[in-house]
Amino acid sequence: MKLTPEQLDAWRVVPRLLVILYGWLCFDTHQWYTALPDPTTAQQLYASVIWTGAAAWFGFYVNSGRKQE
Repeated sequence: MKLTPEQLDAWRVVPRLLVILYGWLCFDTHQWYTALPDPTTAQQLYASVIWTGAAAWFGFYVNSGRKQE
């Protein structure tokens, strides 16, 4: 069986991989941030930007792909 570009696009491999990787980044950032004894303002801002970006990534994932007509 040969995999066609249309089949690969239908499975949405790349968007799913990017969402999984961003989820890992959020988890890793959470682990790092909660381990800090006294976070600075810059560290709080960094963690906030990473987690705010998660909403944008999820929105891009949900809105990508073929539209149902």
